[in-house]
Amino acid sequence: MNSSPTSSQKTWLILFASWLIAMVSTLGSLFFSEVMFFPPCVMCWYQRIAMYPLALIFLVALFSSDKNVFKYAMPLVLSGLFFALYHNLLSWGILPETAAPCTQGVSCTSEYINWFGFISIQFLSLSAFVMLFILLLCLKQKDAK
Repeated sequence: MNSSPTSSQKTWLILFASWLIAMVSTLGSLFFSEVMFFPPCVMCWYQRIAMYPLALIFLVALFSSDKNVFKYAMPLVLSGLFFALYHNLLSWGILPETAAPCTQGVSCTSEYINWFGFISIQFLSLSAFVMLFILLLCLKQKDAK
């Protein structure tokens, strides 16, 4: 008896995991800004612009078992990953604050949370985009077989 998941089940699991990450990220960012009243900086807005549509894209792909989701999700994931990495490099002090696009309003290096000494909102965003990037690569690799 073979109990390993079928190809369509693997696709569904990858899409579900991707949707879950995008949805938790979307709801988390809304929680921080609308419930905790942490105003987002410019870099946060760029990352939100990339993340919010992904929650809907992965949901639609999940219910339609769309294997072509890679084509339209990866550009958003890559752009969000770029901004998240840049944001983290700013907050870690690797890039100078003068390289930040946040010239007015909230600073891009503001730290509202610091869990376990290293988990910030910036790090949470970077983690979400990295996980989505890896999951999309797994989906692409699985479909190439």
